[in-house]
Amino acid sequence: MTAELTKDNKSFYKHLLAIAIPMMIQNGISNFVNLLDNLMIGRVGTNALSGVAIANQLIFVFYLVIFGATAGVGIFTAQFHGKGDTEGIRYSFRFKIVANTLLSALCVLIFALFSPFLIKLFLQGEGDPADAAETLEIGVKYLRVILISLIPIGLTQAYAGTLKDIGRTKVPMVASLCAIFVNLIGNALLIYGMFGLPALGATGAAIATVISRFVELAILIVYTGRHADAFPFISGAFAKLTVPKDLARKFALKALPLMCNEAFWALGTTFMNQSYSYRSLDAVASLNIESTIWNLMGVAFIAMGEAVGIVMGHILGSGNLENAKKSAYKMRRFTVLCGLIFGALMVAAAPFFPMLYNTTTAIRTTATYFIIIAGITMPLCSYTHASYFILRAGGNTLITVIFDCGYTWCVAVPTAYILSRYTSVSLVWMVAIVRSLEFVKDIIGFVLVKSGIWIRNIVK
Repeated sequence: MTAELTKDNKSFYKHLLAIAIPMMIQNGISNFVNLLDNLMIGRVGTNALSGVAIANQLIFVFYLVIFGATAGVGIFTAQFHGKGDTEGIRYSFRFKIVANTLLSALCVLIFALFSPFLIKLFLQGEGDPADAAETLEIGVKYLRVILISLIPIGLTQAYAGTLKDIGRTKVPMVASLCAIFVNLIGNALLIYGMFGLPALGATGAAIATVISRFVELAILIVYTGRHADAFPFISGAFAKLTVPKDLARKFALKALPLMCNEAFWALGTTFMNQSYSYRSLDAVASLNIESTIWNLMGVAFIAMGEAVGIVMGHILGSGNLENAKKSAYKMRRFTVLCGLIFGALMVAAAPFFPMLYNTTTAIRTTATYFIIIAGITMPLCSYTHASYFILRAGGNTLITVIFDCGYTWCVAVPTAYILSRYTSVSLVWMVAIVRSLEFVKDIIGFVLVKSGIWIRNIVK
């Protein structure tokens, strides 16, 4: 019996890793190139680094809105796949295409009208007014170029999200890697003006990013369209863009709460960063350095979390509800192990990584402390990340919103605000206190997953 159980475990983990590893590779290389982008822009100067970081913080909010909308419908896609319902997958894909296009267009309009005001919110802390003015100018120019890529990003998420939901993660990985290569070459040419091209600095980085987004989308469209035998949902997907009313309503009821959750979670993160920058403008550059290595080291547990949601969706869609909770525990333990390993690597790299940036000693020192704090708390984040995707897989979006967004706005955001405005706690200790509160979220996640309230088949 033990041997049989071990064999089953090996098969289970093999299936989980088959989905997770392509996403790890994709995210790892993507974040490594982002690291190179940061270094390239950082060589231009601290103000360029801060301006791009603030603009990307706003784009991060947009990205999570699209991610939430796609993921909400993706709950159905994964369960339709577990059920073997191709028509259901096709309907969910259509809904993603339409919804993501509309949301992207709305975000383009908002950022085009309010980008100076939004970026100024991060420039209220102590510092040189001339630096703040230059940072604002760089950030606005960068953001207005990036806006061109928002609709392609929305369409890319519809394609890539659907392929991931059915367990085909290699195709989005290849498309992303090609885009990354284009982005890297474009950065080298346009930031510094190589081979006779103009040296555009941060604006050059934005242009390279826009080009790479169109390349990624084109690869996904062409490959999926030419392999209809492997992706039968694409056949007739654009013959018409209608979805049965009852099904569209169900999609919307799942997508809207998750979209709002991701948006408010991203706004909460943005608000916390604004609270840190209220204490000092150095926080913007320091946090950007920390987040760059965090994104690189966090690829393992982040990809594992997504894989957990996909596999759990397949299990629930197939009707194997009895096995769901046991599988959830195994997947969550594996995700935390990834967080422990890469968190330790992050702490080890903390004294050396900030030295790669052309910035002040004070910013490098602060960034070192931020990296240590992030590495220590990475296992806590791994646990909550896996718990989030487990809860989401069953389609109970209300619980997911309370777990994720409720914690952010009821615990983390007020703590950051109070510490920044009403105490003399140092910037480093502010970040340490707020990040350590992730333990509270871990406890909530443990209780919710153990309750089994999330174990539901929504595509019977």
